[in-house]
Amino acid sequence: MKNYELLPYSDDLLLAKAVADLWWENVVAAAPSRKPLSIALAGGRVARRFFAAAAQHAATHPEALAEVHFFWGDERCVPGSDPESNYSVAEENFLRPARVEPSRIHRIRGELPPAQAAAEAEAEVLGIVPGGAAHLPVFDLVLLGMGEDGHVASLFPNGPTDLSPGQPIYLPIIGPKPPPQRITMTYPTLGRAREVWVLASGVGKVQALRDSLDPEGVTPLARLLRLRHNTTIFTDINLAA
Repeated sequence: MKNYELLPYSDDLLLAKAVADLWWENVVAAAPSRKPLSIALAGGRVARRFFAAAAQHAATHPEALAEVHFFWGDERCVPGSDPESNYSVAEENFLRPARVEPSRIHRIRGELPPAQAAAEAEAEVLGIVPGGAAHLPVFDLVLLGMGEDGHVASLFPNGPTDLSPGQPIYLPIIGPKPPPQRITMTYPTLGRAREVWVLASGVGKVQALRDSLDPEGVTPLARLLRLRHNTTIFTDINLAA
């Protein structure tokens, strides 16, 4: 039995719009309950398109975001104003246009020493995101991209592979891509999330996605899929190519 759902699209624009539409449906459906929603955002090219489409939805009913808290799955160790910052991309394309209250934005402070940034980000999560089993925080939704090597967040093929529940929420790592210093959510944190949506988009990723969907795959995405009962993968990658 598959532990993922694969949703194909013909291009990244349709993919981003579909993700934004579904995301907004979930936000609007949850709004009357007045219960906080915890959502971790991704970086990358397709995330920009998602943010633009999501901001258009938010402009129609901004009150629906009143109880939504925004976090990040990973961050580069750069200031929040740096173009390389995942927060900067979200702030420019979604948070500012959607007029999200600053108290609902919980960025990873990449300008701090990495260990301190990870610890402060973890403390902020623990103060806001409700816990599940063993009182560990359970995000409502985590959005992830997928790299050409099958990496998700900043979990790279030769990076940390510890899947034990005792892992921290965020971990400083040295990645193979510039800028190398990064902060990433760990596998157990991603594994506990109620929903994980992977936006797998772009040329040169056919083999990475194939390897990730292999039950014996060793890519970071493959490891994550095995941790979860279900993960939704939105993709414009033609696996028949």
